[in-house]
Amino acid sequence: MAESWASSEQARLTMVANRSKNTTPELAVRALLHARGLRYRVHFRPVPTLRRTADIVFTRQKIAVFIDGCFWHACPEHFVMPRSNPAYWVPKIEGNQRRDRETNDALRAAGWTVTRFWEHDPPAQVADRIAAVVRELAS
Repeated sequence: MAESWASSEQARLTMVANRSKNTTPELAVRALLHARGLRYRVHFRPVPTLRRTADIVFTRQKIAVFIDGCFWHACPEHFVMPRSNPAYWVPKIEGNQRRDRETNDALRAAGWTVTRFWEHDPPAQVADRIAAVVRELAS
């Protein structure tokens, strides 16, 4: 059996348990947007040929919303690089950041507005900002 990337079995179990979609911050923002009468797609590829899925997508206005986790996307406010297993984590986190930049560039080149928020951003503020962008692009 191949050796795990995790530094311990407990670390592996913790990482496997992390959700990639329908996270608590996403659900909170979605509930607020829905309560405001906004309708959207969830976990949707804005550009079908691009293997990137946005958390919330407004197809008519061409808005892609990402709610990034502080650990996985290296939030400048909260991220701390793990001290164990740096040979795994440094390229993993740097790769995530590179993919985020490439995603932003590819979506913008295809005519999409990209908005990114951190998981620690207050859901009401995130929903306010998203609603403002939707209103701006709908007019």
